Amino acid sequence: MRTYSAKPSEIKRDWIVLDATGVPVGRLAVEAAKILRGKHKPTFTTHMDTGDHVIIINAERAIYTGNNKGGEPIYRHTLYPGGIRSVPRGELLTKRPEYAILRTVKGMLPHNSLGAKMLKKLRVYQGPTHPHEAQIKGAQKAAGKGAAE
Repeated sequence: MRTYSAKPSEIKRDWIVLDATGVPVGRLAVEAAKILRGKHKPTFTTHMDTGDHVIIINAERAIYTGNNKGGEPIYRHTLYPGGIRSVPRGELLTKRPEYAILRTVKGMLPHNSLGAKMLKKLRVYQGPTHPHEAQIKGAQKAAGKGAAE
């Protein structure tokens, strides 16, 4: 038996919408990372980007679970001496929910150029509306067409 390796011409990408309403950020990020990598497909290949596009809506309604999760600090550095800054996770989620979710998903993807390509297929929106209706309808139409045959 030979090992299967996906070819660029065989990769088919869909658009998947995830709703973050009442979902813990970590669980949402795990699901998004799995779809971005393509691990939900039988054609998954580790060295290629076989994943789908992911749209996360209602990012402002995601939650942190646990006693101190919202209080854990997130650090960044301004690259100036003494320029370390921190903000609590909960505050970051309320002020910039798109960035908080994007940062969590980024940590679950490979830390190389392949992971950067995968991250470009992620779109996070604060509210329930997004500008990608045409892609999703096209994907549903193609899925419906395939199911009818």
